[in-house]
Amino acid sequence: MAGRFAPRPTRTTVRGGEVVVPAARRAPVAAGRVRTWVPDGPLDLGLVLGPLRRGPADPTFRAMPDGSLWRATLTPVGPGTLRVAAVGGAVRGEAWGPGAEWLLEQLPGMLGADDDPSAFTPRHRVLAMARHRRPGLRLTRTGLVLESLIPSVLEQKVTTDEAYRAWRSLVRKFGEPAPGPAAGGRLWVMPAPRTWALIPSWEWHRAGVDNKRASTILRAVRVAARLEEAVRMPPAQAQARLEVVPGIGPWTSAEVVQRSHGAADAVTVGDLHLPGIVGWALAGDRFADDAVMLELLEPYAGQRHRAARLILLSGQVPARRAPRMPRGDIGRL
Repeated sequence: MAGRFAPRPTRTTVRGGEVVVPAARRAPVAAGRVRTWVPDGPLDLGLVLGPLRRGPADPTFRAMPDGSLWRATLTPVGPGTLRVAAVGGAVRGEAWGPGAEWLLEQLPGMLGADDDPSAFTPRHRVLAMARHRRPGLRLTRTGLVLESLIPSVLEQKVTTDEAYRAWRSLVRKFGEPAPGPAAGGRLWVMPAPRTWALIPSWEWHRAGVDNKRASTILRAVRVAARLEEAVRMPPAQAQARLEVVPGIGPWTSAEVVQRSHGAADAVTVGDLHLPGIVGWALAGDRFADDAVMLELLEPYAGQRHRAARLILLSGQVPARRAPRMPRGDIGRL
């Protein structure tokens, strides 16, 4: 979702998290464990899994020409690679590595099986039109905390380009190649908590990560097991647990539970752009702050994150007036 100093409003995050999936064109790949799941309604893989991609060159995520989406992730039982593709009215999942069975077990939840789009009733025309145009939107539930927490911390108070570059650099340098065919060998699994904890200070600097964000990540990985336990809590309690870690506030915790829990009501506050976008779409107020945004979203209590995401996907974004935030690169200092 939004929440970063985005260089331009066409970025994946500002658009509301969407990956363009090419038309399906089955290509042969090495066989892995397989599961087929049939959703109970329209499903757009690019919309559902889009928020899990951290930039167009995310080393843990690939959209392939054959219409498939690939993810490499660190599951509770080890690294795993997942390939998903729409086959007729069903979704075929193939997985490799120690985490394969875990990924296939989580497949329906990851594709929005636990989400209930019918619980949302649009009260504004822009939301009604956005939902009509995006019937396949469901909220993913990964069941993993750290894989969303670390990139969210990297995205605190910097441009998307800076955050994506840092994530890319650190994962490729300290992660491991994904098991299986892994989108032609171009996928990487993010580092384990202990590996994050052992990254030297100068490597954070080279990746463009300042001491504040690096320290927050180091504090988080030291209590990684406790944070992962939050997936079994309601979203509000999970956010409270995350925010016990210094450096993790409401913005970051909301960005995490939106992905780890599929939290339909976890609206992102403390964002530079989102209040103005919501204010503009619902009330013509480009200068709305968090208080105004929450007031405008009050009719959607219980579904405020879905409402905000539909607004982002609607394209109703006010024209930019202020200068763009200057890009920084402490790795070159």
